[in-house]
This record gives sequence, C-alpha cells and structure tokens, in this order.
Amino acid sequence: MDNNSYDYAMERRLRKLSPELHGRFTESVFGLQHILNNYLLIFPTFTDHTALHSMNVIDFCNRIIGPQLEKLNADEIYSLLMGCYFHDTGMGVSKKDYEEFSKKIDFGNYFETHSREHVSDVIRDFHNEFSGLFIEKYADLFDIPSEEHLRAIIQISRGHRKTILTDEDEYPIALPVEGGNTICFPYLSALIRLADEIDVAAGRNLSFLYDLDSLTNEKDIIEFGKHEAIKDVEALEDRFVLMIDTKDDFVLGNIKKMAKKMQKTVNECRSAVIGRTPYTITQKSIELRNINED
Repeated sequence: MDNNSYDYAMERRLRKLSPELHGRFTESVFGLQHILNNYLLIFPTFTDHTALHSMNVIDFCNRIIGPQLEKLNADEIYSLLMGCYFHDTGMGVSKKDYEEFSKKIDFGNYFETHSREHVSDVIRDFHNEFSGLFIEKYADLFDIPSEEHLRAIIQISRGHRKTILTDEDEYPIALPVEGGNTICFPYLSALIRLADEIDVAAGRNLSFLYDLDSLTNEKDIIEFGKHEAIKDVEALEDRFVLMIDTKDDFVLGNIKKMAKKMQKTVNECRSAVIGRTPYTITQKSIELRNINED
C-alpha cells in the first residue's frame, strides 16, 4: 500500500467509528495547542515540543500501525490520539505544579547526582511523569469520557519513555471500557514511544524560532547538529530509514550513537507487543542512508 494512504488514517477512522469520540478529541486539541507552547518558557532553545511535534508523532503512529488500523477500536484510537497530544505537557508545567507534582514522583537516587536547583533538568528527565500528573489534575478541562479512558491516556502518555511496558498492572493488555471494547495499553504505548523516538528530522528544529549561532549549551548544539543533518525519516513496513545529509564526522558519530539508542527502543517495543498482544510491530531495524553517498 502507498505510504501516503496512511495520512490522517487514525483521525479518519475514529470519525467513522465514533463521531462522538472524534468530536471530543478535536475539541481537546484546541486547548492543548496553547498548553504545549508553555515548554518554551522553560526550554527556549530545545527541540520542538509544540503541537507540531504531536502531529508528527500521530503521523508516525499512523505509518507504524499500517494495515493493523482495522483491528483498533474507537476507544483505542481515541486514547492514542489524546496520548499523542498530551505526552509532552509535562515539559511546560508551572512552578506551582512542579512543586506539587514533585511530591508524587519517585525520583529514585536521581538527586544523588543531580541538583534540585536545576529545575529544567529535572523536568526534562522526568517529563513523562509530569505529563501523567498534569493530565490527572486537569482532566476535567478536556471532557474525557470515563475513568478508564483517563487511565489509558495517562499511561500511554507516560509510556512514551522509560516506563516498563511489560508491567501487567500498569500496562494491561485488555482494559474493558463501557460499550464492550477493550484498550490494549502495551501496544498503544509502544506506538507512541517509537513514534516519539523517530521524530528527529530537521523539520522538528523550528530553526526559524531560534538563532542557532547563539547556542552555547553543548547538549543543545549536539542535538541541533543531529537534527539539522537528518533531512527526513521514513517509516517503511520493515524498517525506519534516516536520510542524512552531512560530511561532518562528529555529527555522523552522534547520529550513529542515536541510531543505536533508537534500535534499542525498537527492540524493547517489539518485545513488549509481540507475543503478549493481538498486535505486532513490523519495523525491525534502523537504517542510516547518507544522501551524499547516493
């Protein structure tokens, strides 16, 4: 099937299966577009985490799902779409919410090697947990239809990084919802984790917002260098292809390191889904293709 046939596939199918849930989703998007911009107050030179990134994540989910979309029910599609928009809300939490949410997050031994004064580092490293708590606190603003849907959206959003998708208590395979459908937490969370991981192309930099020459933080410089060199990412049926345009050995080295991390994520997500759920993830590998060598 033509890869372009998956454009807006989930959105179209949700509207067909449940106009009511589709309406709830589209209404939520309006508010979330503004909320997501709050991350710029904390990370003014960080890679994009606005609604544009959320849309990219949805687009990649559509392509990773592929023909399996016919198996997904309306409640699963709604929960995944909402999770895609909510998953980075934790990047822009207010000072008040940061202090409130921090009392509920298990930081482990994090502060043995990190300072509590570096709030932006704490938020960045645990933003999935801050997102989950943000959703829980402000759920009534988004007309979420049930506690089961709310639980699914929270866990899918949290699941875009770090959480253990094989934990049967946190990520049940089939949570029942009113009307007879079930929601498969591991599959939906694996989808958003993979989609978020591969959204690394140059378009995500929003370079028109920043003076890239003014960057001084080494981590930011490395991140923007990688993103600037990756011109496109293709989600094919059996693999993900990163299209690279650079002759800089330093940048290439950092991209190769990133590709190893991405491959680890692919392996983890496939393991969490295949054999445990009715679904599969067909993409098995990360391929780097330097267009300078074509």
